[in-house]
Amino acid sequence: MSEKKTAEEYKALGNEAFSKKDFKTAIEFYSKAILQEPKNHIFFSNRSASHAGLQDWESAITDAKECIRLNPEFIKGYYRLATAQLESKQYDAAEATIKQGLGIDANHGQLTRLLRNVKLNKKAAAAPSAPSLPQGSNAARQLDTATMREIHDLKVQYGATAREYNTVRANLMKAAKEEKMYGITLNEVKENPSATGDYYRSVGKLFMRQTQPEILDHLETNIESQKKKQQELSGKSDYLEKRLKSQQMNMKELAQQ
Repeated sequence: MSEKKTAEEYKALGNEAFSKKDFKTAIEFYSKAILQEPKNHIFFSNRSASHAGLQDWESAITDAKECIRLNPEFIKGYYRLATAQLESKQYDAAEATIKQGLGIDANHGQLTRLLRNVKLNKKAAAAPSAPSLPQGSNAARQLDTATMREIHDLKVQYGATAREYNTVRANLMKAAKEEKMYGITLNEVKENPSATGDYYRSVGKLFMRQTQPEILDHLETNIESQKKKQQELSGKSDYLEKRLKSQQMNMKELAQQ
C-alpha cells in the first residue's frame, strides 16, 4: 500500500501533469490536495485552470469563485474567473469580476488586457447578426471604431500619467536641492559660529533672532523633512514609471490586434 502524500506533494504532481497538458490527471491531484487542505485558495486556482484547459468553463468558474472567496486579495483568482466567464460569453459578469480585481491592483496588466477583450467581444456580440459579412462590413467597422476608442482612452490616460510623473520628478529634484542647501548652511553654522551667539532666520518678510542650538535644530529638522519627502516622491516616481510602461504596452498590443 502506497504511503499517503501531503497536500503540497499532490499539488506538485498536479503542476507536473498540468505542464504536460494532462488536465484530467492534474484535476485528480489538485482534488486530493483540496481534500486535505480545503481552505487553500491556490489549489482551487490551479484546478480552475485545469478545468479551463478542458474547456469546462462551468467548473472553472465554480473553482475560481471559491478561490476568491477563500482569498479576496488573490488577483489570479479574478483573472481565472473572468477568463472562464468570457469564454462562457458572460460578458457583464466578466467585466464586473475584472473591475473587482482592478480595485485591488489598478495596473494589473493581465486584467487590463482581458478587460479590453471582454469589451470588444461584448460590442461585437451586440452588433447586428450577419454570418457572412465581408471585410469592409458594418460589424468590422464597429469593432475597429471600438478599438480606436480604446486606444484614444489609453492615450488620454498616458498623457495624464506623464504629466503627473513629470511633476513628481520636478518636486523630487527640488527636495534634493533644498536638502543640499540646508546641509551647506548647517555646516557653515557649525564651522563658523556667531561671535555673539545670535543668528537671524528669515520667516516670510521678517527675520527672527535665534540661538545656535535653535538654528541648528531648525536646519536638522528641515533636512530630515526633505529626506522624507524625497523618499515618498521616489516611491511615487517608480510607481508612475511602471504605470507609463504598462500603458505603453497596452496601447502597442491594442494597435496590433
